Amino acid sequence: MHLINVKALLRWETLVRREEKVDHRIRMLEFRDDESRNYAILSHRWTLEEVSFEEMIDLAKMNRKERDEIRQRDGYRKLLNSCEQAKRDGYEWLWVDTCCIDKRSSAELSEAINSMYRWYENSRVCYTYLCDVPDSSFPTRSDDARYPRSNGWPEWFSRGWTLQDMIASSNVLFFNKDWQFIGDKRTLAPILEDITRVPQKILREGLSSNRPCFAQIMSWATNRRTTRVEDKAYSLMGLLGINMPLLYGEGKKAFHRLQLEFMRMSTDQSVFAWGFNGRHGRSGSILADDPTFFQDCNEVELIDRDEFIQDLETEYLLEENLRSTEDRFGVFPITNRGIQIWMYLRPCAGFTSVFEAFLPCRKGSSGPPLSINLALWKSDYYRRTLQFRQLYLRYQDTPYCDAIFEIDASDIIESGFTCCDTNPPTLTSTNPLCVQVYSDPHADCRFASWIHVTYDESGTSGGSWDDYAKNTYTEMLAKGVEHVRSMPDTEAHSRGEHYGRVYIMQIHLPRPTWTVQISTYGIRVDVFRYSGAGNISSRWKGFDVDDINEFSCDMRGLMICDNLSVQNQHELLIDGVPMEFLLAPSDIKLGDYGHLTDSMNFHCEGNIFVDPKYISSKPYIIPKEHERRGKDGYVSDSNYVKSRGTLANTDVTLDKPLCLSLPSNHDFNSLLTSLSARLTNRYLVTRVIQCATHLIVGLASITDPTTLLYTIAKPLVWHQDESTHSACDGATHFGTG
Repeated sequence: MHLINVKALLRWETLVRREEKVDHRIRMLEFRDDESRNYAILSHRWTLEEVSFEEMIDLAKMNRKERDEIRQRDGYRKLLNSCEQAKRDGYEWLWVDTCCIDKRSSAELSEAINSMYRWYENSRVCYTYLCDVPDSSFPTRSDDARYPRSNGWPEWFSRGWTLQDMIASSNVLFFNKDWQFIGDKRTLAPILEDITRVPQKILREGLSSNRPCFAQIMSWATNRRTTRVEDKAYSLMGLLGINMPLLYGEGKKAFHRLQLEFMRMSTDQSVFAWGFNGRHGRSGSILADDPTFFQDCNEVELIDRDEFIQDLETEYLLEENLRSTEDRFGVFPITNRGIQIWMYLRPCAGFTSVFEAFLPCRKGSSGPPLSINLALWKSDYYRRTLQFRQLYLRYQDTPYCDAIFEIDASDIIESGFTCCDTNPPTLTSTNPLCVQVYSDPHADCRFASWIHVTYDESGTSGGSWDDYAKNTYTEMLAKGVEHVRSMPDTEAHSRGEHYGRVYIMQIHLPRPTWTVQISTYGIRVDVFRYSGAGNISSRWKGFDVDDINEFSCDMRGLMICDNLSVQNQHELLIDGVPMEFLLAPSDIKLGDYGHLTDSMNFHCEGNIFVDPKYISSKPYIIPKEHERRGKDGYVSDSNYVKSRGTLANTDVTLDKPLCLSLPSNHDFNSLLTSLSARLTNRYLVTRVIQCATHLIVGLASITDPTTLLYTIAKPLVWHQDESTHSACDGATHFGTG
């Protein structure tokens, strides 16, 4: 390691201050062995004006202007005061991270970071400079007004690297901004425990006295920050006794590597204990993204194997083979399939694919074993009793891109509901769930949405909005995996560029007459009055829909594309897209609505454009006209188009065909929504092919348009789910849930 020659630096500074001749051969830094030297060490605490390794090497050779600039820096003043304190304490050597590491060399930087805990441990004294403490005594209480950016305490306690400095060094001395001594680690241990959550025994005797578990060590780093994301992991290597290469640029993967390296050398399963209280959702990997995930693990401690099995045996029904786990209990090699591990697990009540896995650690000295939720990836069968099973825990991070999306809840606001709370306020890669709470005070109703809906039967009187949002958030974290597994096959049905796949789910609010509908097209949340017809299913249902890619279309205008069992269909190119039509019965018109008979014939009950009680409020809804061609795009002449049917000899020759379809605009979609309660499960004529029919009346020839072909579909907002959707099976591989 490179050490500062205290006498050389102070002698050089004295000569420069007196403006005497300086020996340019003075060596400020020398390479020495940390185990054979008595040296002082300065704790990490960078400023914006530090002195680098290169500058320390060349300091004696610089011209006056360059050296005076360096001597004015805060970093140099800190360096000089450290040397003066070391001289008073009788030390000839001093190590300071800012200028004793040649960061131009990646090899030296890696060696220094991997050795740093040992360097602090081998030092005779560690000087801790609290540059933001003006008082002559150590602060004894939190002061948010003075330290708003560091949890009410001096900023040194909020930095990532200073944690190892405090624990590794046996003798830590604290100084205020004027370099006055204000206390040492042993004397201040009770206050330091309150600030850092590091137990007094460890502060006084070090880690070797009573080795804490992984989760507890991580909890000490929860509220600490680093300039580089990777340093959140690198600053903890020494506390865990880990050495690993540095890869700046890898981001949060550095903390993933830290956990994997720890597993290779330890049987401590508290590495999986993050989020045991539901604070953090598990988005696939068994690995935590950073130390904040262990925030509630300060009291976590390990349980030996015999006591662990005895605790499970007392609390749960154990199978006989659980009492003899041999060496499988503490072995979990890392493979390309996942982390191979034997764990005690049982199915979670009410779930088919989420299991509770028990860990040999607990919170507090007498608490029960902690458990985490794991989700199955593939089908398997488990009995309801506790079992000892071999699992493969997923640890590889799935590549993803950050996505920004909005939940369209405009229909909820228009219906009189108010958004009362959002928890948490933003979505992130480590916080992939957001719960929004809506209230209808007039109906004494509230519900929470997260692309799923849960309602509160106690109405608005059942506690605060904040509590309801937080409780729902915790509940949804547990249900998330089961909820996703209940969704149908997400593979889209390709029927041309204007067809797609959308999933909807409806939840009936029992107290008022409202139904909440979630659609994955968007994502959109709607509410409408419950008609009382049919069953409401709280499971996702997938539909082929028409016009999903049309820019002006919204969820209310989507049409469900049912595959009707009609033998003879006619295909035309409409706007370049092949579409299938049925031969039209007499007198059918665009906008007719009705139902299907047992023989799958359309029976008209009315027309939304004719019935005044439907159309009166929306008088400016105009059908759209489309370009039309035959199946192969062939036009025999300027007036006639031939449509080829799916049965032999069923071609139809169309005279001056005109294709009309229902519009997709706000007025029309609002009309569909307003009719959703009255026309539930009704079909709608969505397209017609009209042709000219010549009638001879006396001596006059009259051309009257007649519909020869048509299509019908069911508007998504008119659909009423009358079926239930079975849940998916379980899985043999486990992810976190």
